[in-house]
Amino acid sequence: MRVEARGLTFEVRTGGPEGGEPVLLLHGFPQHSGEWDAVTPALHAAGLRTYALDQRGYSPGARPTAVEAYRIPELVDDAAGVLDALGVTRAHLVGHDWGAIVAWGLAAAHPERVRTLTAVSVPHPAAMGHALATDPRQKAKSAYIALFRMPGKAEKVLLALRGAGLRRLLRGVGDADAVARYAEPMRDPEALTAALNWYRAMSGTDMKAVGPVGVPTTYVWSDRDVAIGRTAAEACATHVTGDYRFLVLDGVSHWIPDEAPGPLAEAILARCTGTEEA
Repeated sequence: MRVEARGLTFEVRTGGPEGGEPVLLLHGFPQHSGEWDAVTPALHAAGLRTYALDQRGYSPGARPTAVEAYRIPELVDDAAGVLDALGVTRAHLVGHDWGAIVAWGLAAAHPERVRTLTAVSVPHPAAMGHALATDPRQKAKSAYIALFRMPGKAEKVLLALRGAGLRRLLRGVGDADAVARYAEPMRDPEALTAALNWYRAMSGTDMKAVGPVGVPTTYVWSDRDVAIGRTAAEACATHVTGDYRFLVLDGVSHWIPDEAPGPLAEAILARCTGTEEA
């Protein structure tokens, strides 16, 4: 379905019983809302109503050209605006990769809108900041960001040889068909530039502005994540004041929703259904 919010048109995949408690699902880079397809059946079977959003830059009708239009506050306001347009006052919130950053931001700034939070792969921004400042291994893992912030050069590298760079980036999501499912939409230069603008608009000021999170929270990390190391993952607890669970998936890469949808769905359900209303 298409949802109008903040003057933009977002594509949203819906599923589950219409009367079920709402769950807003936020994808990461360079994927789209389809990354939740193997996770949502278990949520629907448990009676939850899911809304998987193609976020700013990924929805063709929500693709502004200015880099500053992709700052974290804008992305957070998009999520809140989509909830408004759907008539959802409070939702369970699930985010992977960049979607996790948006989810952390929404839970911190608007806790009244969030029943629970399940953040996948990427920890609270302050935990990432701590790791980047103290852990050389995290600095090495995050070195790719410098390339992504280079207008033109990043697109050239990722799109060369009919998107070979994109396909290499996505190797962990599954077989060639699974990789192509995400890589092919990003071969549109406008779509790829919009997605990369998330990195180009990123600033230390915006990351530091994300405050502590007080809603019931689960953070899911995998020990073979090429982008997020253990220092950042373990520091996450410091920035959650509500009930907190830290789940480590052994032997799983960064692409948790694709590689381990069953354990992830179990973690989401445990958080959504196992926490009493405040």
